[in-house]
Amino acid sequence: MSAIGNGFRALVLAGSRGGTDPVAAYAGVSHKGLIVLGGQTLLARVLGALDQAGAARIGVSTSDPALEAALLAMLAARTLAADVEILPAAAGPSLSVREGAAAMGAPLLVTTVDHALLRPEWVSDFIADAPADADIAVLLAPEALVRAAAPETKRTYLAFRDGRYSGCNLFLLRTERALQAIDLWRRVEQHRKQPWKIAALLGPVTLARYLLGRMTLDETLGRIGALAGVKAAAVRARHGLAAVDVDKPSDLDLVRGIVEGDEA
Repeated sequence: MSAIGNGFRALVLAGSRGGTDPVAAYAGVSHKGLIVLGGQTLLARVLGALDQAGAARIGVSTSDPALEAALLAMLAARTLAADVEILPAAAGPSLSVREGAAAMGAPLLVTTVDHALLRPEWVSDFIADAPADADIAVLLAPEALVRAAAPETKRTYLAFRDGRYSGCNLFLLRTERALQAIDLWRRVEQHRKQPWKIAALLGPVTLARYLLGRMTLDETLGRIGALAGVKAAAVRARHGLAAVDVDKPSDLDLVRGIVEGDEA
């Protein structure tokens, strides 16, 4: 299997689903990545965390002119050690990941521009904890850890037999085979308004066992990976705040309070 450590490649998803983003509008900017938090844009915060974690090459998937201009200004200021490039965003996050991975190769760490609190140690811990034999790994945080770190946050939790978990917007595509999992994600994404088709993709037995609460997190990831022909693994986050991104205005208020409290 491919090794990953210092000198890794990373992809930052910074596309747009079209229309007005409510969080960007709330902050008075045209794109979430341009929101200023603690004196830095979210774009600069995420790129800085990846850079400090040891990334050698970072791709930013976006087609927003204002965000591209901000990125070019950062590069001109030479604030990052990593090589950074702009990759055109596709129609949807799954296709953007697939095209970004095709351009950059594996292994590849993937995150999002609204991961406002991202810290270098979270990235390093995730890479260290991801199983070496997994084609793709996903970081999830146990509910108790998230609530202990940010009691007021309202996250979406997935329920399993061994507890509830929230996604952390960190993925590791360790091998080229991980693209098969992205292709399955694309098919699910295409059918998001047709749940019966998603159920058919997952298979009745897997779906029934999950809905009845009979599957653990690891079993569920393993079965979904098997559907895609890959080995998929769940990695449990060591840090509850890793599950806190900026999906809604209340999230921005929360992370602003956390950052300003840390800097006070």
